[in-house]
Amino acid sequence: MNPMHILPASASGSADRLDSLALSMLLLTGFVAVTVFVLIVVMCVRYRAGTKVNRVNPPAGNRALESTWIAIPMLIFFGVFAWAAIDYVKLYDPPDDAMPVYVVAKQWMWKAEHRNGKREIGELHVPLGTPVRLLMTSQDVIHSFFVPAFRIKQDVLPGRYTAAWFDAKAAGEYRLFCAEFCGTDHAVMGGRIVVMPPAAFARWLEEGPRQPGMAARGYELMRSYGCTGCHAAGSSVHAPLLEGLLGREVHLSDGRTVRADAAYVRDSILLPQKDVVAGYAPVMPSFAGQIAEEDLLAIIEYLKESNHDERNRDR
Repeated sequence: MNPMHILPASASGSADRLDSLALSMLLLTGFVAVTVFVLIVVMCVRYRAGTKVNRVNPPAGNRALESTWIAIPMLIFFGVFAWAAIDYVKLYDPPDDAMPVYVVAKQWMWKAEHRNGKREIGELHVPLGTPVRLLMTSQDVIHSFFVPAFRIKQDVLPGRYTAAWFDAKAAGEYRLFCAEFCGTDHAVMGGRIVVMPPAAFARWLEEGPRQPGMAARGYELMRSYGCTGCHAAGSSVHAPLLEGLLGREVHLSDGRTVRADAAYVRDSILLPQKDVVAGYAPVMPSFAGQIAEEDLLAIIEYLKESNHDERNRDR
């Protein structure tokens, strides 16, 4: 518990900001409610039937008082709105150097994969003081990634990618819940976040049998599914190149322009007729039902790495 013993312990950088906002809202709305209640009681007692008060020429209006009563609360609540908006934007704007972790939810477990290919089920190990960005999707129904100590709660949806980030500020173990009823065993869909000192986390990450990183696995998946046969430079098939794709603007055959992100890549693989690139025939087959969510994330990680390699070559 924190020193005020009102809210549970906070263990992330954003938790204190959100707690301050929530407590300020509680105090502000509580003060307004109590003030209005007291004025109602005072007026009822003072002007009840039979009391000796001056009822001659009651004021018909007081513009200065009414303007003040409207302006001051409005300015206060606009200020609170701006405060909340700034915190909200920060909540969805991770630092550029945030460590990516890919999460897939399914009935009734959380599966996480780090960039070096290390996987976890029901647990997530993260380094202390390092921003961590979660890219999440669901394999079946709607789930919700909820860590009370970090004050983060993000719905995890099938067919879409959602993201959340945090920077843990205290080592320890913190409970992970699913905050969306997801079926019969929803109550047991939990886990824990293990926050470790950076050196200990680095050792933990390298423990266990060596395995290919996500990007390497993504490249092998692309080869096994035949993606490189059409999308590689020098291919005889007229298809868009994938190098440097993520983050790039893509012009589509219907006149729209989209920015290539993880969702665009996913849709291009599973729903290739949705966003056909301008200048190319819609001949790509759908891989829906053939590629698991974890494999899609590995392909996205490979494309992200290829972006990084391309930028390094351009320097």
